[in-house]
Amino acid sequence: MSTATNVEATAVNTIEWLAAGSTTIVVPVYQRQYRWDIGGCERLLSDIRSVADADESHRHFIGSILSAQDGATDDDLILIDGQQRITTLTLLIAALHHSVRGTDPQLAAELERVLVRADDPSRTKLRPHDAWAGLYESVVLDRRDDADRESRFDDNYAFFRSQVHADEVARIWRGLQRLEHVSITLGAQANAQQIFESLNSTGEPLRDHELIHNYILMGLTHAEQLDVEARFWLPIERHTGETIGAFWRHYLVMTTGRELAANGEHGVYSAFRHSFPRVDAERLQADAEVWRHYAEIYGILLDPSLESDPEIARQLRFVNTFGRAAYPLVLSAYSDHSRGVIERDELIETLEWIQALYLRRTLVNLPNERLVARLCRARSQGREALARAFARITPSDERVSAVLKYSELPYAAYVLGRLEGVEDPLEFDVEHIVPTVPGDAWSGDGARTWSEYSEDEQNSHRALAPTLGNLTLLEQHLTESVFGASFPVKRADAYARSSVAATRDLNAIDQWNTAAITARTVRLTAELLQVWARPALPEIDDDGLTPILDAVRRRGWPAGWEREFDYVEYRGERWEVYDVKHLFNRVLRRAWTDTRAAALSYSAAHGGPIYDGMAWKGQWDELTDGHHLYMGWDSNYMMSAVQGVLEEAGIAAEVFVKYSYIGNVM
Repeated sequence: MSTATNVEATAVNTIEWLAAGSTTIVVPVYQRQYRWDIGGCERLLSDIRSVADADESHRHFIGSILSAQDGATDDDLILIDGQQRITTLTLLIAALHHSVRGTDPQLAAELERVLVRADDPSRTKLRPHDAWAGLYESVVLDRRDDADRESRFDDNYAFFRSQVHADEVARIWRGLQRLEHVSITLGAQANAQQIFESLNSTGEPLRDHELIHNYILMGLTHAEQLDVEARFWLPIERHTGETIGAFWRHYLVMTTGRELAANGEHGVYSAFRHSFPRVDAERLQADAEVWRHYAEIYGILLDPSLESDPEIARQLRFVNTFGRAAYPLVLSAYSDHSRGVIERDELIETLEWIQALYLRRTLVNLPNERLVARLCRARSQGREALARAFARITPSDERVSAVLKYSELPYAAYVLGRLEGVEDPLEFDVEHIVPTVPGDAWSGDGARTWSEYSEDEQNSHRALAPTLGNLTLLEQHLTESVFGASFPVKRADAYARSSVAATRDLNAIDQWNTAAITARTVRLTAELLQVWARPALPEIDDDGLTPILDAVRRRGWPAGWEREFDYVEYRGERWEVYDVKHLFNRVLRRAWTDTRAAALSYSAAHGGPIYDGMAWKGQWDELTDGHHLYMGWDSNYMMSAVQGVLEEAGIAAEVFVKYSYIGNVM
């Protein structure tokens, strides 16, 4: 039978283990901060009272404590796992000691033996992380001089002092002496990280960045840990702050070219271990320099005011409009620019492509998740590959133009700020020229009030109220001064006085109606497509949407025709239409309502499909005014009619079909 030589596990009395010898129990720098709250202290104290009141044979098991000798000195025992429990126990013992030191010197001496070193009573037996060692020692040694400070050490110590009176100290001490744990001591060849992860598989889980922290430092001596912590890890924490977990995920997406889940199953930590299978003192220096470099960049992305180049800072602020999903790609490009690998113009170009991608996809209602890894992979192959990758997933000018006519404008302040040349649009209000909810007295021409508009006119104005053409930026005080006023009043009293040139231009318009909104939308759309331009390449976006004029004409009704399409995009609307027959019916009925002249013109030229009456037996759908739509054509004719009517109406470029799997293979 083989014998384990790298791991020694022994059941020990916890108090005797703490009090033995002159060894200092050191909490390594990779450990997370002390976290136990009052609830945990309350449960521990309850357990200690219970075992204190039981007969002498009873013991209370507090789990396992994992430690290892420091390779640099024999006096220090590195506490790999068990910091939270051991720290809490020493705070309780300190509370007991301070309660009886003036009344029971013998018991106080026994308690003190657990807290401080025999060879130096000014040093505590437990030495926490340097960042909070002073706080801990000031509590245990009763040296506090700041009554207003807050820390978990102070809170938990105060709880124990309030719960254990002097006459109960002996009882609690009796219970403490009946605590046991398994002391696991590691040899030089033991895999401390693997054992640590196994012991922490239950309870409060460590976060990915905490596991990375442990993994980086665990194999080093305590002196090496302190050095790496000070020179690398603390700067990484300083630059990334509360987003340190996101930093590691974005860094690894950048380097691996793979998407990583933001939570669950420690996917970020697993990716880190795969990327850095061996972390030792020899290679850690070079790796940590790189990590610190990217963390510094990450801090600039979080706060673009740290960037010295005004235009790059401006572009970084623009990218932040869409959140942090693009950070892996920005880290890559910014790093190359900072190291002189690419020119400034290429960095700015990449930042512009990112903005165009996210704005355009948001406009046409496409998801923005899980895009950046493929862009990072493409960038590793050069600028041209990156441009092609952007072009394939950035919606085309035609799709964006169609949507802007009828859809609510996302990120309105950002979009208007760039279009209207406003440096800080957050200082302005997004002004709806036609209010989203017009009052009865609102007027677009000063002649008719809103209550005099027909229902169709009101619906048309409401539908266009959140669109690009009806929006502008206006100073807040001017907005307040004309709230609820008609267009002629706002034009003279607010728009004409604005510092925004595009808003002042509204003063030259006599009346504001759907035609004015549409005209302004067309003009601003042309500008938007230039500002948020796709890379100038022939690739089309790869969402699988097919322009209606390129849709396949099929004869008959092949098997599976009921699910030819996943959906249809009609002028910014998403239709749950799954086959040509229903598409034909819906498009022709919509054309009869919106563009009747075009529908009648097409039918006159092609002998249908709209007729004055039901001229023969078959499948008919009644329209209005005595007209009927014949539904008995085959799929080839129906698709031709759909394409023809839309083209006759001049809106074919605004309609797309998304083929289903069956539709693609038919």
